[in-house]
Amino acid sequence: MNSGFADHARPNRSAHDLDVHRGHWLDLDPRTTYGLARLRYEVFTMGQGITSEQDLDGADLDPTTTTYWVEDEGVPVATLRVLRGPSGLPAIGRVATSPTHRGRGLAGSLLRAAVADHDGETIDLHAQAYLENWYERFGFTRSGDPDVEAGIPHVPMRRRV
Repeated sequence: MNSGFADHARPNRSAHDLDVHRGHWLDLDPRTTYGLARLRYEVFTMGQGITSEQDLDGADLDPTTTTYWVEDEGVPVATLRVLRGPSGLPAIGRVATSPTHRGRGLAGSLLRAAVADHDGETIDLHAQAYLENWYERFGFTRSGDPDVEAGIPHVPMRRRV
């Protein structure tokens, strides 16, 4: 039986062709949850060497966490999550796009949706340092000193109301 997760069909579809979905992991179809976990494994563990324990931190199961994703033919190909950070503010994290779907604006569509859903709120994120300029295009600015997480340079960023 084909699982539908082999090759992420239609690699030329752009963000304009695909819908942004949102939900909580415990409310999702098991195939979607599996696809999200598989996507993050592909990007973070296989692509960046981050251990599964560092990625799958349990925060996805917190009742305040919302996961956003884009599917291509039923398979998640880009995702991010919004949770309440230590500051009590919404915090965006775990932004991931399948290598087969990068450069099409999918992460930007997810980020715009998450920001719109938290209109009127200041939003935090802990960005991989090389993406700082990209996040600035969405109104985020550096809010502290750089650090290293999971062996990768990061910068704290904030989008103020």
